[in-house]
Amino acid sequence: EVQLQASGGGSVQVGGSLRLSCAASGFTFDDYIIGWFRQAPGEEREGVICLNNIDDSRHYADSVRGRFTISSDNAENSVYLHMNGLQAEDTAVYHCATVPFCQSCCSGNGCYRQYEYAYWGQGTQVTVSS
Repeated sequence: EVQLQASGGGSVQVGGSLRLSCAASGFTFDDYIIGWFRQAPGEEREGVICLNNIDDSRHYADSVRGRFTISSDNAENSVYLHMNGLQAEDTAVYHCATVPFCQSCCSGNGCYRQYEYAYWGQGTQVTVSS
């Protein structure tokens, strides 16, 4: 059974950093897309950043480019979202999600076709305050 578990959220001040973790089980990363999404109160969920293990590429939304990065540890079957230069507008619940064999789900400027992501972890809250 594919499962994802996100953790690492918390409260930080503007300009601070956090690292979110997404622990995966029930599958290995080959041929999977791993994406991070976020949803702020009253807003639609948006794709933030994704790792395309099909072609070993990474894709970023414009809002986080240059501040957020994504990495993976295949031995730990985990994916990490490194967030630097956090801003108040980064406040949201962050989710990791995955889908196999969907090249177009992680391309261009980040995560696309959210409906294709079949497996979602529970969210972790990130709060950025001034």
